[in-house]
Amino acid sequence: MPAEWEPHGATWLAWPHFKGDWPGKFEPIPWVYAEIIRHLSRHERVELIVNNADSEKRARKTLKLANVLNKTIRFHRWPTNRVWTRDSGCTFTVDGATGVPARQAERSSAPLQATKWRFNAWAKYPNYRHDDKMGSLMAKAAGAEEIRAHHADARVVLEGGSIEVNGRGTLITTEECLLSRVQQRNPGFRREDYEQIFTKYLGIRHVIWLGRGIAGDDTHGHIDDITRFVSPSKIVTMVEPNRNDKNHNPLAQNLRRLKSATDQDGKRFEVVELLMPAPVIFEGRRLPASYGNFYIANGIVLVPVFNDPNDRVALNLLAELFPTREIIPIYSGDLIWGFGAMHCMTQQQPR
Repeated sequence: MPAEWEPHGATWLAWPHFKGDWPGKFEPIPWVYAEIIRHLSRHERVELIVNNADSEKRARKTLKLANVLNKTIRFHRWPTNRVWTRDSGCTFTVDGATGVPARQAERSSAPLQATKWRFNAWAKYPNYRHDDKMGSLMAKAAGAEEIRAHHADARVVLEGGSIEVNGRGTLITTEECLLSRVQQRNPGFRREDYEQIFTKYLGIRHVIWLGRGIAGDDTHGHIDDITRFVSPSKIVTMVEPNRNDKNHNPLAQNLRRLKSATDQDGKRFEVVELLMPAPVIFEGRRLPASYGNFYIANGIVLVPVFNDPNDRVALNLLAELFPTREIIPIYSGDLIWGFGAMHCMTQQQPR
């Protein structure tokens, strides 16, 4: 699995339609998507999934009004339950990208493969049958060879937001998401099972296990809210200095683990700390607002911001970490009511 900063052929998105994900706040969401697509389409193709012809018509109208509609956007009429393509879609891999075959089987003649995980809506929601088909549809449209992940005679349930890779053979995930009995994806799977799966399907040689994710995350511990690779040897991780905040202890424990972690070659990482925004609360519920949910595309980095003083700190730090890319803030105060942001909604297709 290539790193996210490696060249993309496209970014996959699904146009928002399920108002239940943003109850009482759905109206601004399509305009947030239009702004995201405006920036992405300047640098790479946007593969946009729409529910049907009516949904495409509404999307085109919104994009046209926002002066975004262009030939770089390609529409796919496939019904979806939700729009979190990072989790429901396939994981694209390139054979031998890390020096280890993407799978321990016969090598493929296809330049691009797509690992199709089983999707069960984070072991939490009942409506996911359409979304479970997304990975196969994406693979076919991309001309990629679909590889269905199996382990111990069972289909493997996994979401893209639960894994983070450096493109050289190291992967980071959390125990809370994959090893807890809460929202359990694969009953009976242990640490060793997941490590075998990551090796077989993603070419991973080394796995770093962190503890818990952030408060308000209804996926129960996705890594893409807390810790991200920004180069093969450098990691940015969220920290919360307020000792009275629910996120202080889990993030401090993760930081300690990262400082003692090594890469696939046994070398220590440079670990950069990034401050959390102040808690974002709506209707009495804490939301998973984090600058860690940024998305790295060709030439740009899309960063969720929340009208918080730490927005500027986060943007300046990411500008230092990505000196050759434009850092683009996307206001996500409304978007995060759906429990996701830039990284959750996107899925990169390697060039």
